[in-house]
Amino acid sequence: MKIPRSTLEQWQVLQAIIECGGYAQAAEALHRSQSSVSYMVAKLQEQLGVELLEIDGRRARLTRNGEALLSKARELLGDAFQLEQLAGSLAEGWEPQVSIAVDSLFPVELLVQVLRDFEPWAKHTRVNLEETVLSGSEDALLEKRVDIAIVSRIPSGFLGDALMDIEFVAVAHPCHPLHALGRELEVDDLSRNLHIVVRDSGTLNPRDHGWLNSNQRWSVTSPHTRLEMICNGIGFGWLAEHKIRKQLEQGLLKPLPLRVGQRRKLALSLVVANPELAGPATCRLANLIRKVVVDGIQVRPLCE
Repeated sequence: MKIPRSTLEQWQVLQAIIECGGYAQAAEALHRSQSSVSYMVAKLQEQLGVELLEIDGRRARLTRNGEALLSKARELLGDAFQLEQLAGSLAEGWEPQVSIAVDSLFPVELLVQVLRDFEPWAKHTRVNLEETVLSGSEDALLEKRVDIAIVSRIPSGFLGDALMDIEFVAVAHPCHPLHALGRELEVDDLSRNLHIVVRDSGTLNPRDHGWLNSNQRWSVTSPHTRLEMICNGIGFGWLAEHKIRKQLEQGLLKPLPLRVGQRRKLALSLVVANPELAGPATCRLANLIRKVVVDGIQVRPLCE
């Protein structure tokens, strides 16, 4: 195995000479003698066979070769410091990875706010985000794929905290035949029209929440695709109200005048898979989710 002739310490000394303006200033910044600083740079040049510095008056400046090499060395020094910070984080118990499953009904603006607040705390923790539909988050918990889950139903064997209620409203395009009836709608009216639903991403205990017992039903895997279909006059469906505010305002969607059942409600909960064993990163992320939701769904702008 080859061993580098130069050391990170030598490159750090060279960087200090350039940033501080000279040998004496670098020695003071590094708490070394000027002779040791001079020796380390001379040794580095000897090992590489390349002149790195030249004297310009009282200042030392890089040669062209020195500029190219120090540029790469700065990257190595940065990586070395990050490696040490990672070791410190691991020593404090911070996990190298946190996995989270989030029900697609959870407001995306809140999810982004949570991750934005979490990022400064977790420079060395990877986040694995799984977006799910219906029982998908429950599967992730049961199969031990995630540390945290936002679910619409807490699976057996787990405890969770209530986060928020999601309200659904039955909608269709204003020109849809159901609106053309001009009266209150019954279940029979709906059963004779195309119902667009999102397929459960879970496989252990799949659910058909909100589906009508009708043969006129199309299933898609993406909530966004369903929204686009209904906005373009293909079928009807119960959609989360917070996801369609813009479409309602723009007149792309209109609530169906159902006699009963126009609105539905579903509760989302936060589940930490193993509360007793959860590390600092998992606890921090879970607490941020609670805080962002409790703060009144007020999303802070990036620049304040």
